[in-house]
This record gives sequence, structure tokens and C-alpha cells, in this order.
Amino acid sequence: MKSIVVNPPQSPIRAVIKLAASKSECNRALIIDALTGFKSDLSNISEARDSQTMLRLLHEDSPTADVLDAGTTMRFLTAYFTATNQSKIMTGTPRMCERPIGILVDALRKLGGKVTYLNQEGYPPLQIDGFEYNGTNTVSVKGNVSSQYISALLLIAPSLPQGIRIELEGEVGSKPYIEMTLKQMAFFGIQYETDWQKNTIQVQPGAYTPQAYAIESDWSGASYWYSMVALAQDAEVELLGLKQDSLQGDSAIAEIMASLGVKTEYTPTGVKLSKIEAKDALRYDFTDCPDLAQTVAVCCALKNIPLTLTGVESLKIKETDRIFALQQELAKLGAQLVETISCQEYVVSKVSEKTDQIPSIDTYDDHRMAMAFAPVGMRYPINIEEPGVVVKSYPGFWSDLEQITELDEVVEMDPQ
Repeated sequence: MKSIVVNPPQSPIRAVIKLAASKSECNRALIIDALTGFKSDLSNISEARDSQTMLRLLHEDSPTADVLDAGTTMRFLTAYFTATNQSKIMTGTPRMCERPIGILVDALRKLGGKVTYLNQEGYPPLQIDGFEYNGTNTVSVKGNVSSQYISALLLIAPSLPQGIRIELEGEVGSKPYIEMTLKQMAFFGIQYETDWQKNTIQVQPGAYTPQAYAIESDWSGASYWYSMVALAQDAEVELLGLKQDSLQGDSAIAEIMASLGVKTEYTPTGVKLSKIEAKDALRYDFTDCPDLAQTVAVCCALKNIPLTLTGVESLKIKETDRIFALQQELAKLGAQLVETISCQEYVVSKVSEKTDQIPSIDTYDDHRMAMAFAPVGMRYPINIEEPGVVVKSYPGFWSDLEQITELDEVVEMDPQ
């Protein structure tokens, strides 16, 4: 077992960080490129394991596609292999095979996809046996479960004989991710219409036009640096490769962190972060940016800023049950996450001071748990267990963090 101790900086933080590319943008671009026959010119492809897994599986001629723990890759490739009339077994890690996929499979079957479950109904592994058009181009999808199901269907829509009409049921969660998908599709020549009053999306049939496309840096990855600036005594950090008019929903971190003491200044090369006065409390709806919830929760706990979170229902079905994980690990920092309205509202508050012992954070095989808790090290030493999980989205995180503070690697021998 290996862990990393993040120690408080010994001097004011002054750093320029070249952020990792957005795996969200990258994964969509990779599917679009595949549907152009791999004729597009993509630059700044993400080094995240999820994106590299997607890239590898798109080019492999194998009867089995093992996505490891990549949820987006599982969902996007299930739709892609079905629409392109391929025969594949879709599988992944044990945790991946516990993450639901029934909503997407039901929609693909209605459109003519031949998909069967190999084990438990509604979950991977799956057997895909291609696509046989049955004249249907309209599907209804729950809007509040996972936007990845919707994006998976949208990405393959132009290749279907009549395109697709998606009717979204109920409240729509992570809407910026759906809009990201549509805007990237439009960049590659696809026409669509949305009616957000009626919650419908119509995509016309057609072919993607190969284009040169540069993938933006990752706003999710930026969130950890925002937290570090918020928690540090003295910090100025420039993050390269971010855009003010970003397609990424997690660019909301700039607005959120303004309440937690971080000023955002957009520059020709990215953003510059500096410290300002924080507010006394924060209430935020994370419906459109659930991946930011852990980072903000930890930051508020350390700054003793009461936080009310809504729109976090999807956190229970991520890489781990992130609500449970946050409750367990925040307690080690003398804070608590309390459910105040069943499955709808939670409150983070500080209840005591931490003990003198260095807290050791279990990462639950979840990259965001590791990176959300790492900024605690701006205040006092924090031990992050299994730090290698960051390869899922931000492989260079620890080496970037070493630019501003000292890290101690701890290797514990397994008992014999």
C-alpha cells in the first residue's frame, strides 16, 4: 500500500500550471472522430486513463471491450458499437459492473439496437450484436439520472436513418454536459434543435465533417487549484489552457470559489487565481456540476464556512458512493456532512478541531476523493491513501502539486 503526505507550503505560492486536457471534451471528440472514419485532426488529447482507454478501444479489433472503471467510456462505446453495427462484449471492473446502464440500453433497444445483459439485468457486462433499424427515432429518457446516457445517444444520432428525437422526463441534471455534446456536434457540422421548455432535443441525420479540433484544459482539474488558493495563506496561481467561454459545466467553479475567497482573472493564456475575502456561508445547487461537490465540501469544511448542497443525487452512483465517502472522510477533519432533506439536501459544517494525528484519507478507488482532499495540505499535513487513482482524470496531479509544496511518499508493507 502506498500513500502521499501533502505538507503545508513553506513560502507564498506562486505557480503557473499547465492543466491536463478535459476528458469530457476529449471523450466526445474521440467518438465524433471515429464517426468521421478517424479523419479529424484532434489536438491536446487527454492523458487521463478514461480517454486513453476510449482511444485504445476505438482502434482495437477485439470481441471484448474492457473499459476498466471508465463510466463515460462504457456508455459512449455501448452506443457507438451498437450504432456502427458491431459485435462486442462490454465489461469493466467489478465497480463498473455495479453502475447502472439500463436507461441507455432500453433506449438503444427501442431504436433497433441488439443488446443483452450477460449477468444482472440493467448492469454490465453486455453483449452487443449490432443494430437493425425498426423505423423508430423517438426515445424518452429520464433527465435526472446521468447526462452521459443522453450524450451517448446524441453522439450517434446523426448516423441513424432518421436522426433522433429525445424527450427528457422530469428535471434535467448536468445540462451543461448535454449542451457541450451538442456544441461539439455542431462544430463538426451536425444540425439540431432544442426546446428546453418541453425538454426535447431533435438531431437531424447526416455525416460529421472532419475538422481540426483543439481540446480545452480541464475545469474539473482546475477546481483543486481553486481550493488550494482558497486554503493557502498567500497564493497566486495561473492555470493555462482555460477559456472564459468554456463548453464545460465545471467552469462554474470560478463563480463558486468567488464566495470562498478566490478571484478569477481571465488572461490570454488561461486564468489567474488570487485571494479575496470569503463570504460567511454558501448554498449551491450542483445539478449542473456534480463533480465539483467534493472539492467545495472539503474547502468549506476547512474554512469553517457552512455549506448547503443540493442537486447531488447522482453522487451515489459515481466511482463510489461519494456521499458516504465524504461523510466518512470529513469526520477525520472534524467536520460532518448531514442529510437534511432525504436524497435532496445536505449540509457541511465543522463540529470540532482535528486531532494532532495526521489524518489519513481513504480514496475509495475514486480519483476525485484523492484530489478533493489534497488541498487540506495547505493548512496541515494530510495523508492521501492510494494516490495513483488520479490517473483516471489527471495523471500529472502529484507532479504539478510538487511545484508548490513538499510531498512525502509513504510505502507500507502488506502484512504477511
